[in-house]
Amino acid sequence: MYLHLGNDVVVQTQHIVAMFDLDACTVSKKTRDFLANAQKQGQVVNVSYELPKSFVVCRKNGETIVYISQLSTKTLNKRKTSILSEIKP
Repeated sequence: MYLHLGNDVVVQTQHIVAMFDLDACTVSKKTRDFLANAQKQGQVVNVSYELPKSFVVCRKNGETIVYISQLSTKTLNKRKTSILSEIKP
């Protein structure tokens, strides 16, 4: 299944490692370092033209991609839960 992250960007749910709230997580130096390192390595994809609210870490074929989204983690989680509930009998 696919999850829409915003601005015509979708990812397969099986590739999602984690979803993080930017406001809550960027307080930590480790998170800021992780995001800075991912940016330097060209692993960050900004799918937001608005104020970013979350980031989604995906892993596909051994590569990590960090998507910055204007959608909140609550919205993303609702979409993911909705998708998964539709496919269960």
